[in-house]
Amino acid sequence: MVTHCPMLLARFVRAQLLVPLLGLWLLCWITGCAGHESRVATALDALDRAAPDEAVAALNAELEVQTDTELPADLEGDNALLVLDRATILQSLDRYKDSAHDFGAADKAIDMLDLSANAADEMGRYLFSESVARYRAPAFEKLLINSFNSMNYLALRDVNGAKVEARRLAVVQRYLADAKDSTPLIGLGSYLAGFTFEKAGQFDEALGYYEDALQYTSYASLRDPLRALTKGQPKSKAIDALVAGTGPLPSLAESGEAELLVVVGYGRVPPKEPVRIPIGLALTLVSTQMSPKDRALATELATKGLVTWVNFPRLGKSRGRYAVPELWIDGRPAPLEHALDIEAEVRREWERHEGTVILSAITRLITRAVAGEIVQTATSGGKRNTNKAEGIVGLLAGLATTATLAVLDTPDTRSWVTLPANVAIARLRVPPGSHQVRVRARGLTKDYRVTVQPGDWAFVCASALQ
Repeated sequence: MVTHCPMLLARFVRAQLLVPLLGLWLLCWITGCAGHESRVATALDALDRAAPDEAVAALNAELEVQTDTELPADLEGDNALLVLDRATILQSLDRYKDSAHDFGAADKAIDMLDLSANAADEMGRYLFSESVARYRAPAFEKLLINSFNSMNYLALRDVNGAKVEARRLAVVQRYLADAKDSTPLIGLGSYLAGFTFEKAGQFDEALGYYEDALQYTSYASLRDPLRALTKGQPKSKAIDALVAGTGPLPSLAESGEAELLVVVGYGRVPPKEPVRIPIGLALTLVSTQMSPKDRALATELATKGLVTWVNFPRLGKSRGRYAVPELWIDGRPAPLEHALDIEAEVRREWERHEGTVILSAITRLITRAVAGEIVQTATSGGKRNTNKAEGIVGLLAGLATTATLAVLDTPDTRSWVTLPANVAIARLRVPPGSHQVRVRARGLTKDYRVTVQPGDWAFVCASALQ
């Protein structure tokens, strides 16, 4: 009896290990192990139905908070992205102060996540899923957090707050310059920063930011402001080219006029969605990026039937890509200039890295298959097992490990899903007094009343996310 105790104990331990694995695999197979897309699905459905208040409520429920202004206890995980989404929706509801609060909190949290990495993250990336790793915001998201938050402060006429966002934007710009990378999305932030410093009376700083903006887009709406700022004097190649032949323009103080800047965000960028493709197709997509050894191993595992499908994220459909917003000032139509195609940059950035994402998914598949073989070997005592019962237990344990990790391989679908797909700008001089501003975008019409004194300015921030 004593002789058989170690064997019985070993069988008991293996059974205890196997049952949870099989149970977890069965649970995920039945219910599915959803990714980040499931956390925002209800909110996005509400936005599709033009119900932004319901979308905010859905995010509050996901964040486990009671009010629209409450932050979750834990903001160092994916909750930071949900707060970022809530900030964007609150801005579309013209709740600029609440939106600024959320943007600021999310920006700090995502900064921390972006700069942190450890061995546990790498383990999660290759053994289970990219969604286990800490979220790292791409550069364009970091740029746009500061750009969109500066709109909140300008709508609140808080020039100092907008200047803080401009300086944060400059930090990201310097990082991109050092990395020899660039994105046209810098243009919007530089335009807004230029406007901010111009209204703060810091004209040299304003001209510097306007110069940056013109490196990416030739903003026609900047022509008259630059005519007034340069007073006909040459400044730079881009600025001089924009104002060429038009001559100087009196300042607002000299003309007794006021200025109105309207920024309209509309549509939504494509979200990331989980997809599942056959291993053969995945290997074809990354054939030039994969080492011969890894490709041979993956092909062998596929031939044995141990590896059949690859899970990874892809960009879904956007909303409002071809929508054209309209603007009226005091009942008269006013031109809106298309300023930013955010969706195009999102897709460009994704296409740069999609092959790496697929390759990482295949790497995780190989790792899982190897993990399954290790478990099977461990349960069979590290040698060919002649005991049928123990051999079956080892095989099932190995398959359970591989299958469980495969089911748990949740593609990383995290991104800023409420980000507008496009941005349009209108900038014009108006007489002092009260003015009615009407914006129509994506079937939504919004009215704003602004009052300006001679030499004064007003900023209207409107968005339609449905």
